[in-house]
Amino acid sequence: MSQPIDSTKPSRDRPIASTDAFSLEGRVILVTGASSGIGAATAQLCAQLGARLVINGRDQDRLSAVHAALAGKDHTAIAGDLSRAETREALMEASPGYDGLASCAGIAALVPLRMANEAHLEKMLSVNYLAPILLTQRLLYKKRIRNGASLVYVTALSANAAPQAAAGYAASKAALEAASRTLALEQAKLRIRSNCVAPGYVETPMLQGLGALAGMDDKIDLTPLGRLVPADIASSICYLLSDASRWITRTTLTVDGGLGIPMRT
Repeated sequence: MSQPIDSTKPSRDRPIASTDAFSLEGRVILVTGASSGIGAATAQLCAQLGARLVINGRDQDRLSAVHAALAGKDHTAIAGDLSRAETREALMEASPGYDGLASCAGIAALVPLRMANEAHLEKMLSVNYLAPILLTQRLLYKKRIRNGASLVYVTALSANAAPQAAAGYAASKAALEAASRTLALEQAKLRIRSNCVAPGYVETPMLQGLGALAGMDDKIDLTPLGRLVPADIASSICYLLSDASRWITRTTLTVDGGLGIPMRT
């Protein structure tokens, strides 16, 4: 005689039909690039959803302001350049275990490939690819990523759309997406998921700086649904961090307001 199903206990074979699946209550989440833009919005939303955070950014003052405004308590802020080994080590030591990683740190610069020198290409790869991957490697090696954790990397629409003057930037983000897919396969037995979120043009300080240099307003205005803000991307990141996405891994969620279609035409 079969036993009755206890609907209060989630199972690998049964969907979680509850808003609780979107909660991050009781989880420890590491958010990089949290001093502004998408990273700051992600940290704020994670805290509102109940997570305890370790946040990182290069700007001490801005990071402290984000930290002070977070909902909840017992959050930790560690300022430092993620491309430096000592910063990655400090983040590894900040918690005995992480249930999630939101990798939002990154830089961008528009340089036509014929003018892109070695220093530019190395910087794009160092910050956008090597830093998050070396951080992840260290956390995995030291067993700081708990079973069932979710890893989310912010890449970019340009990783696939490949607009002009973005060879270094687009290549670094494409490399991160490829590494994320491999990572997801390697860690599947521990039910550690790895995904990317690829934004289109988002109203951040980084985009404002690019726009002022390159006159990008016309390109940004191609977005059919209008301009995105950091909170739009934070919602997608938190979805992938939560149990609501527990069967999603090895993928890239594009959040571009429909921009990918006109960009390719």
